[in-house]
Amino acid sequence: MLILGIETSCDETAVALVEAKNSKLRVVKNLVSSQVKTHSPFGGVVPNLAAREHIKNLIPLLEKLLNDTKTRSEDISLIAATQGPGLIPALLIGANAAKALAYAWKKPLVGIHHIEGHIYANFVGVNPKSKIQNPKQAETKFPILALIVSGGHTQLIFMKKHLDYKIIGETLDDAAGEAFDKVAKILGLGYPGGPIISELAEKYLKTSRKARLSTPDKQVVGISQSRIFKLPRPMINSKNLNFSFSGLKTAALYTVRDNPEILKNKKHLQALCREFQQAVIDVLISKTIQAAKKYKPKTILLGGGVSANQELRKQLGEAIKTKIQNTRCQIPDTKYSLDNAAMIGAAGYFRYTLTRNKKTFYDNWKNLEADASLKL
Repeated sequence: MLILGIETSCDETAVALVEAKNSKLRVVKNLVSSQVKTHSPFGGVVPNLAAREHIKNLIPLLEKLLNDTKTRSEDISLIAATQGPGLIPALLIGANAAKALAYAWKKPLVGIHHIEGHIYANFVGVNPKSKIQNPKQAETKFPILALIVSGGHTQLIFMKKHLDYKIIGETLDDAAGEAFDKVAKILGLGYPGGPIISELAEKYLKTSRKARLSTPDKQVVGISQSRIFKLPRPMINSKNLNFSFSGLKTAALYTVRDNPEILKNKKHLQALCREFQQAVIDVLISKTIQAAKKYKPKTILLGGGVSANQELRKQLGEAIKTKIQNTRCQIPDTKYSLDNAAMIGAAGYFRYTLTRNKKTFYDNWKNLEADASLKL
């Protein structure tokens, strides 16, 4: 079974071919056209500009996908497209293109929730060399606890079986990825903020390690900067599983206001980035461990754009290994952490094969509607 995936929920135009064989998913080819340069001058995604870029890029990207893989329309069994949530001008481009193809090719069409896609990114493209995962255990066992962290969402989702979602915790204000972008803007680092803050935090950690090794008995200037710039861990001790990152963003703003030298001192800037990143990670891991102890999943999944953060991946894996017994930590390859169409194709496979009445999918060329507020 060959699935064509289409993703245009925000600022990435993405298409992919996913092959399902013997209940296993393989990415044949995954293409993504980024719009970072288009939106960087504005410090965030401009919906109508994103839609224009999707219009410009989607058809050439589809043609390249089919030509590179020598795939004909008759080879494709299913089309899966992001239905929502997201930016409605952007969603409409991908959804309408998928509807046109479904009509022209007479193929079933599945609408996919974007967060559902991030969950099912864990079912394709798993990196067998990862120290966090257990490649010998091919089957992802239920129940599953999924931590989804992106620019628009921060959620803990519990699954007893495929396509069965219960949101047990979510952000009450800013998503974690949104907080990264806003703090990066405060620090004058540009957009998108996550990769830049992560890079500066890593530079601080490397410098600190080298300094400690070279002068183990002396205090080295710069090593203790993260203690000076101490930021809060919002709701880390709350009894529920919800998140809040707005206060952390404000704390970073006040720290810069009270310490303007941060913006002029490379070491100070790196130290604040490290402290902010660690504050986010501490909250995410604490809530995940709290949820795991309550719901007792056999597998914990990580997904969403922020799941590309290497410190989060490493520290979550270590925390699960030491604090949650007999639970597997499964994290997708970083290229499937960011918005992509392979995850949409993977989710489409499960939604199609596990639905008894498949006739509705053949009618979606006229019935599917993009929904910016689609519920999981």
